Amino acid sequence: MTILATVSVALAGAAAAVLPQTASNAAEACVAAYSSSAVYTGGQRASYSSHNWTAKWWTQGETPSTGGSNVWTDNGACGGGTTPTTPPAGSCNYPNWAAGTWYPAGSIVKYTNGGYYRAKNENPGYDPIISTWYWEPYSCSGGTTPPTNPPSNGSFPVSEAQFNQMFPNRIGFYSYAGLIDAVKKYPAFTTSGSDTVKKQEAAAFLANINHESGGLVYVEEINQANWPLYCDTGQPYGCPAGQSAYHGRGPIQLSWNFNYKAAGDALGIDLLNNPDRVKNEASVAYQTAVWYWMTQRGPGTMTPHDAMVNSAGFGQTIRSINGSLECDGRNPAQVQSRVDAYNRFTSILGVTPGANLYC
Repeated sequence: MTILATVSVALAGAAAAVLPQTASNAAEACVAAYSSSAVYTGGQRASYSSHNWTAKWWTQGETPSTGGSNVWTDNGACGGGTTPTTPPAGSCNYPNWAAGTWYPAGSIVKYTNGGYYRAKNENPGYDPIISTWYWEPYSCSGGTTPPTNPPSNGSFPVSEAQFNQMFPNRIGFYSYAGLIDAVKKYPAFTTSGSDTVKKQEAAAFLANINHESGGLVYVEEINQANWPLYCDTGQPYGCPAGQSAYHGRGPIQLSWNFNYKAAGDALGIDLLNNPDRVKNEASVAYQTAVWYWMTQRGPGTMTPHDAMVNSAGFGQTIRSINGSLECDGRNPAQVQSRVDAYNRFTSILGVTPGANLYC
């Protein structure tokens, strides 16, 4: 029995040695090349030294290998390149865009609107119609050229010009288009009450995210020493993305695993397992801020939306966002910073700030 088995294996090995390489046993194509500046989360792939690799968890700046922190899984040798940059004659043949996929500069994708986009700058899967600094419309034979006009701001009472005036130093990630896409999730946001109330609510929201993000400059919490502190292990779902995965992100600095889960459940996005979507997709980042504004009371007694619509005043929005650290004399300088921004923004919008500005 043993001898027969050995002979069978030997014959199989000999046969394998003379078989020509076929499509089924050829090395798979190399995926997008590894970039030391890119952030990779569990399951994302990169090619390096003619091998494809898969990240086991969040990593940045750790060159793929089987040593070191052992964050990478070697998927084996790869051959050829990624999707060719020149499609077959007569038609476009580019892959569908996928959020969370790393795209080197020059990558071309087909977006969900049927149009094609080319990456002007490398990026970790930002939305082509929102992250316009990273992407540009691309024309190819057999495809369609996507519209270049910015989306309508609908009923949002702040124009793009006013938004740019409010945030002269904002980074490209925090685009106006991303904000307009996000506000669609909550139709009551800045649409309740008189025109004055609508503008006051918009100014109040923007003043608070201005304070939280340093003028729409910071996407993640600066103090990385705090990152491991936001995992409440008492929650039944735990912290599947990692101990340090639930630090502040986005314009209102969404923090804690339970907030990522609650926001994700409300928005229909799995943020508990994919918290980096808040820093990688502008619309998602803004959506988490609008979610908090419309639904959460925080340390206050009302949502920030209700505070503005019911004339409780801007001060109550501060209390609902960070009242336990700032209100009742705890940090008057921080409160004043928010109030100053609110006064400036209401002036830009041509409305009075109303009463009860402090908490």
